[in-house]
Amino acid sequence: MEISGRIISILSEQSGEGRNGPWRKQDFILETDGQYPRKVCVSVWGDKIDQFSLKEGEQLTASVNIESREYNGRWYTDVKAWKVEREAQGAGFSPAGGNPPPFDSPPPAEEPPESASAEDDLPF
Repeated sequence: MEISGRIISILSEQSGEGRNGPWRKQDFILETDGQYPRKVCVSVWGDKIDQFSLKEGEQLTASVNIESREYNGRWYTDVKAWKVEREAQGAGFSPAGGNPPPFDSPPPAEEPPESASAEDDLPF
């Protein structure tokens, strides 16, 4: 699943020790585009924190996994980013989630090459 928007806040990194060893996590708040923008808290885990090097104000598309789990009768949902694509600055089209460029007119019809004629010796 993908979610696009602008980073409005980067929260401080959290770390700890679990049964599988040390872990690191950093959350950021992504505000979606559109008439009714939504704020979504997205988590980045481990080495991806350094790999993504996120900055406030960046426009991006995050590929995420959404997972819920139950603990003591309450449900908790995580939105975990596994890939981040930054929006191209000044570009009107982004294949990662924007709208395609406007369709003005059909492409010109291709004319056959001048060498093509009924005299060609094609076996079919």
